[in-house]
Amino acid sequence: MSLLKVEIRPARREDISAVVALEREMTDAPHWAEAEYAAMVDECAGGLVRRLLVIAESGDRELIGFAVGKVAGAGAEAFGELESVAVTTRARRAGVGRTLCEAVVEWCRQQGAHAVELEVRSKNEAAFALYRRLGFEAVGLRRSYYRDPVDDAILMSWVHSPS
Repeated sequence: MSLLKVEIRPARREDISAVVALEREMTDAPHWAEAEYAAMVDECAGGLVRRLLVIAESGDRELIGFAVGKVAGAGAEAFGELESVAVTTRARRAGVGRTLCEAVVEWCRQQGAHAVELEVRSKNEAAFALYRRLGFEAVGLRRSYYRDPVDDAILMSWVHSPS
């Protein structure tokens, strides 16, 4: 599939039901309660733990993906995490996942994070390859971390090198 025209923006309350519906379609995505997504949208800036829910919309305003990022700590201790990325089946391999990941990593940097971590299923070769292209490196392994189906988690890290 070629690149789609996509708009990436912070989620709003009215997006939550569509985010939950997409997440439920993805068997390998983390499944969070609707209230958790609402808290991400309603969260005030500041605090030691900050989260972001961003969505990808197609040109016709259809939700085609979302991503969740988190930054914990402040100053030199701040680190980020790419917690979740989900893209509709029809929009995969069109640059949507990459654009969502880049948006989360940039937000983490703006929040002061010098590193961003993530976990990926060892059998998800497409996601692993995407994260490598984005500059993440494998740094560890958690055996049998995932359930339904059972799979290992590959720990990956991206470190910002100031220019």
